[in-house]
Amino acid sequence: MSIKRIWHGWTTVENADSYWRVLSRTVIPGIEAKEIGGFRRIEVLRRDEESEVEFVTIMTFDSLQSVVDFQGEDYERAYVPDVARAVLKRWDTTASHYEVLEQRSA
Repeated sequence: MSIKRIWHGWTTVENADSYWRVLSRTVIPGIEAKEIGGFRRIEVLRRDEESEVEFVTIMTFDSLQSVVDFQGEDYERAYVPDVARAVLKRWDTTASHYEVLEQRSA
């Protein structure tokens, strides 16, 4: 069984590219540098809307314990470093966690 940790954040249209740079060059490498046992991958989704840009991160972990190892006992709390907060307009204060029941490939 694996766990998907899903989080949403929004930027202004003007800050969207800056946020992506912060995420891809600072935040994600910082997560990877923690060498969390059971952390498998992170996916980043982007959706441009008329007045803002939404980003979704989907992190995959081996187990809920791996999520706790990453975020601590308050594991639902969002991980939003100050450098990311500086360019985000708003964000979810918690992440949602889902058990993966099945994965299929084409």
